[in-house]
Amino acid sequence: MLINPLVILPFIVVLYLISSIKILAEYERGVIFRLGKLLPQPKGPGLILVFAPIDRMVRVGLRTVVLDVPPQDVITRDNVSVKVNAVVYFRVMDSLKAIVEVENYNYATSQLSQTTLRSVLGQVDLDDLLSRREHLNQELQQILDQRTDPWGVKVSAVEVKHVDLPDNMQRAMARQAEAEREKRAKIIHAAGELEASEKLSQAAGIIATEPVAITLRYLQTLTEIAAEKNSTIIFPLPIEMMNLLGQAGVKAPGSQPR
Repeated sequence: MLINPLVILPFIVVLYLISSIKILAEYERGVIFRLGKLLPQPKGPGLILVFAPIDRMVRVGLRTVVLDVPPQDVITRDNVSVKVNAVVYFRVMDSLKAIVEVENYNYATSQLSQTTLRSVLGQVDLDDLLSRREHLNQELQQILDQRTDPWGVKVSAVEVKHVDLPDNMQRAMARQAEAEREKRAKIIHAAGELEASEKLSQAAGIIATEPVAITLRYLQTLTEIAAEKNSTIIFPLPIEMMNLLGQAGVKAPGSQPR
């Protein structure tokens, strides 16, 4: 029994139309090549028609991609070998350029991030790498964004995640930090001694104007020591007290000077 082609043709057309239906998510765009030529506008999101084999569609995601840059061996400007890894945040801004201008924008961005990381960090000292990390992050982001702009890719942020120092450098930095703390401690101690000597000099000047003040200070110290009652106290008799008693004996009525 022969089947009429006119009966089968509508079913073939329906099946072809169904297979041509594509659904793109909100974060996706479809770059269409019609007979090898790029259509001026990407398709999506939502329901679109792709008429194969005339049309060929390439899906492009517009979400931010987090790229982990593997550890890179970097020699800083002061000849210190370190391992540095970073993380790069980028997204596709122009889906047409991302497909036409570069073969694989993810791989290209990854390789460019690695070479730029080694190049930029190799021009700074180790101290700057550890202390000026925010400035280096901004510099890396600007360089990568400028070089990926022709691909329709926007690099939003670059963060240096970890700096791995050699063991001998870690020990040297620990010794340096310890010496720095000792230096600050000695400076603070010397400043305290200077301030204390100035106050003692002022106190000595005040006591010199009133000789009896040293006697009162001795008595106050004796009172503080006697509060413990657990030690033998040897308290010297000040010369000023002897002079004070001698002056009192001279001024007493009916007394004869010795």
